[in-house]
Amino acid sequence: MVSRDGLSAQTFELANSPKPRRWLWRYGPLIIWLALIFIGSTDLLSASNTGGVFLRPVLWLFPHASEATVRVVQFLGRKASHFTEYAILGVLAARAFRNSPHDLLRRRWFWISFLLVVVYSLSDEFHQSFVPSRTASIYDSMIDSLGGLIALTILAWRSRRNKKVGRSAPQR
Repeated sequence: MVSRDGLSAQTFELANSPKPRRWLWRYGPLIIWLALIFIGSTDLLSASNTGGVFLRPVLWLFPHASEATVRVVQFLGRKASHFTEYAILGVLAARAFRNSPHDLLRRRWFWISFLLVVVYSLSDEFHQSFVPSRTASIYDSMIDSLGGLIALTILAWRSRRNKKVGRSAPQR
């Protein structure tokens, strides 16, 4: 089929569509991680269901630890988990946006990735407000956002350092 301009419609369509495999390779890990965070916000990973994950190692390392010490370690472990899961989200978002065929995403990868981290952390806490065994906390959202911000800052710093040295950042 030929358009008014004399160009094949099929050629035009193929030239302007991203290759599905590249799109999946770029955005697939990010989408999977977002889904895992969403699943983790359900009752499945509530404090009552994950207490043993922190309890057993602490009691193995410190068999005479008081109940208060165990609670503090569990609290800190859960907050470190928040920080880490959103740091990973930041890295995956940066990976997707830095290698995007869209110029805006490539140029503004840092801020777009950070915006995704902040918006998703807020929506995650909002989601948790509807789960009876979970509590929503703006402080958790701030910890999440800080995790993403620090990961993105490290990536930006490394990228800038690699450009100064004269080598490009590794493509993944």
